[in-house]
Amino acid sequence: MISKQILFNSFSRQNFYPQQRAAQAWIVIIGFLFLITSSYFISAAMLRLVFPATALVVAIFLYLRHPLLYIGFTWWIWFLSPLLARLVDYRVGWDPTRQMLIAPYLVVFVTIATFLKYIPSTIRQGGLPFILGFIGVLYGFLVGLIYNQPIPVFRGFLDWVSPIIFGFHLFTNWRDYPSYRQNIQRVFVWCVLILGAYGIYQFVVAPEWDTYWLIESKMFTSSGNPVPFGMRVWSTMHSVGPFGAVMQAGLLLLFTSSGPLIFPASAVGYLSFLLAQARTNWGGWLLGVIMIMGSVKARIQMRLITIILVMAMCVLPLLTIEPISKVVTSRLETFANLQEDGSLKDRSGSYDRNLSLALTNGFGNGLGNTWKVNEKTGQIEVFVIDSGILDMFFTLGWFGAIPYMGALILMIFTVSQYTEARFDSFVSAARAIAFSCCTQLIIGSGMLSIAGMILWGFFAMAMAAHKYYQHQGIKV
Repeated sequence: MISKQILFNSFSRQNFYPQQRAAQAWIVIIGFLFLITSSYFISAAMLRLVFPATALVVAIFLYLRHPLLYIGFTWWIWFLSPLLARLVDYRVGWDPTRQMLIAPYLVVFVTIATFLKYIPSTIRQGGLPFILGFIGVLYGFLVGLIYNQPIPVFRGFLDWVSPIIFGFHLFTNWRDYPSYRQNIQRVFVWCVLILGAYGIYQFVVAPEWDTYWLIESKMFTSSGNPVPFGMRVWSTMHSVGPFGAVMQAGLLLLFTSSGPLIFPASAVGYLSFLLAQARTNWGGWLLGVIMIMGSVKARIQMRLITIILVMAMCVLPLLTIEPISKVVTSRLETFANLQEDGSLKDRSGSYDRNLSLALTNGFGNGLGNTWKVNEKTGQIEVFVIDSGILDMFFTLGWFGAIPYMGALILMIFTVSQYTEARFDSFVSAARAIAFSCCTQLIIGSGMLSIAGMILWGFFAMAMAAHKYYQHQGIKV
């Protein structure tokens, strides 16, 4: 009788305690949303401090009590923080410091606990690339403290290190790969649906908070005109590039997902992706599709071809509507005349001017060299380098760029040999996303911010899948 009672109690703890923790986690998340919403209408200016602080508190709670929801919460903070910042700016005035955008970095930085805890054992478990990447960034941080002002240095450190430690956190939890895979698929399906729908609304309506941001940020040359049908879509993100990176990853992940949301998400997702006019990400998506098709079995290939055809049937009719047709067609036509393209000329000129200078800078300028404090206004301003390769050598020098680039090369070489993609389409998609992001480093700093989260995060998921299947004894 006693043994039966013990068995029953054990069963009860196993089945109900996780549900209780999940309920607690959702109560905390809903409470966070209620606090942010009420604060916006009561005192929007207060949100500039409340939002980052409460996001960090919620992240710590989820990290400790419900790690799976922590992953989803982290992605959504990245997706939605820029829109919330624009809404607050529109309500109470422009904030040149962009302090609300620190929230995603604080949420990710919680995973430094995972990094510090598992560093001793990670080399023999396949985590060497994350250590090499961290060493390169740490070197740049130390050099930055010598040459640059402290605030830009710490801001740059968050930009560089966040993707690495988040990716390491995903890799370390390889035992829970199936649940993490399902969570990420679900998050990105909803991401494509919501961000895609808002992107179309943004293009057609030109909301006042978005036009206000466009005017104050002076992003006319890269993000279009602040009028209906005049903007390049960036949806809830803070510019076209990050939106393109997110949608590129999300649309590739749709090939691995199922459910009733796939086709409406595809319709709004592809349309907004085209309206973003992000040619680099268009090319990355195409490369990703080719890689996925070439790595899966014939049965999965046929399924993917069917999905692509159905998606095309959903999107192509929408492209015949003016002025959508004119915007997309004119952008596509630039591929036929690249030698006259201004953007390509600017990037080519940047390489001509800066490549030799970057390669001869052995010690590097350190982190914070692309974030300058204006001595007259006291504001942090961004100096943009349209090349991840140049950015690595300018910032990290040879001593930091070698371990950092070595980490990326090691991940590319290692992940390319995985055979799990033959039967797990998510592994194929994760690998395609990560590889396509790496190719874009030639023309953009895609290892930073949300683009870096995608690059390192999906490399990590592919590595976690390999380790999980090895442990299960599953081979192709």
